[in-house]
Amino acid sequence: MKILNINSYYYSSSVHRHLQKALADRGIDSTTYVPLAKGYVPREDCKYGVEERIDASECYEPKDRYAFHIKHHKILKDVLRRYDFGRFDCVHAHSLFSNGYIVLQIKEKAGLPYIVAVRDTDLNVFFRYMVYLRTLGVQILLQAEKVVFLSDSYRNQLVSQYVPDQHKRLVLEKSVVIPNGIDAFWIENTVFAGHKIDADNIRLIFAGQITKRKNLISVKKACDLLMKEGVKIHFKIVGEAVDPKVMGRLLEAKFIEHVDRVKKEELMRLYRNSDIYVMPSITETFGLSYAEAMSQGLPVVYTKGQGFDGQFEEGLVGYPVDCFNVEEIARRIQDIAGNYDEISSFCARNANRFDWTKISKDYEDLYREAGSRQDSCT
Repeated sequence: MKILNINSYYYSSSVHRHLQKALADRGIDSTTYVPLAKGYVPREDCKYGVEERIDASECYEPKDRYAFHIKHHKILKDVLRRYDFGRFDCVHAHSLFSNGYIVLQIKEKAGLPYIVAVRDTDLNVFFRYMVYLRTLGVQILLQAEKVVFLSDSYRNQLVSQYVPDQHKRLVLEKSVVIPNGIDAFWIENTVFAGHKIDADNIRLIFAGQITKRKNLISVKKACDLLMKEGVKIHFKIVGEAVDPKVMGRLLEAKFIEHVDRVKKEELMRLYRNSDIYVMPSITETFGLSYAEAMSQGLPVVYTKGQGFDGQFEEGLVGYPVDCFNVEEIARRIQDIAGNYDEISSFCARNANRFDWTKISKDYEDLYREAGSRQDSCT
């Protein structure tokens, strides 16, 4: 089976590299086309990997990002020039609008079926603010063989808010929920023997880039509330301080400790010396760090309606919160502390839901189904 991926986000997250490898391990022959702005420099831990069948192409100008159709017409022209689509069984668009537009055109011109993934930016930026593109978004959904969501919450939001009533049933029928996976390191080092928590002395942790979007100021305020009630808090924040203003406000609190980016082995140690993982992001595509923390037996506090919400029933691995409701964040931390052993144990036992081996099998099934539909139409 041969798959063509259209993935403009390949160098922005390790998720795509892990998926590519897991598919290769299953014998899926996949080529990934990555459209880039001219002069783009990938992160230090990313390289143009010929061995990974990555086809990176600097095919548009940086200023084109502000004109959707100009940018994507250039990308489409480049794609049509590069590939013989008869070699592939189906196309996988890794976002609804940017990558979905390209695969929609490929289907119209070459008849190649596609599956499409819906990302945070599709829902919270394109559909929400770019009203003139909503019709295009719905068209891409309707022409897809399958639509992949990271969570039930994203699927329900998109269908209820942006899909016309006459198309809701069709989109729901072709929709599947497949979460992102985490590095095998976390699965292999899952901690099944939980530790006890001192409900009067709680150790919180966050790992990721320190930005306004991660909403750590609300966590700080929730901690202030708990401390006024006599609960001792230590909040360890691990990651790069991308927003110095946010970092400065956080460090005003003596109970907050900042640790710069660390290797996963050290992060694992920090998780094991903590009690609860807290990240009530304003928006979040998925949040790999929730799953990583779960593998170390840490219950999680996450955001209602965002990517991780709906992966588990409320209370099983932690709780969703209104990200701006400081009182709710504080109470949910206490709720976890009050039932810690059970929640921590459930986290460890269910972290394998995010094993790339299992997730890649789900994608293989989607590819085969899409490819079989192409065969039945030829």
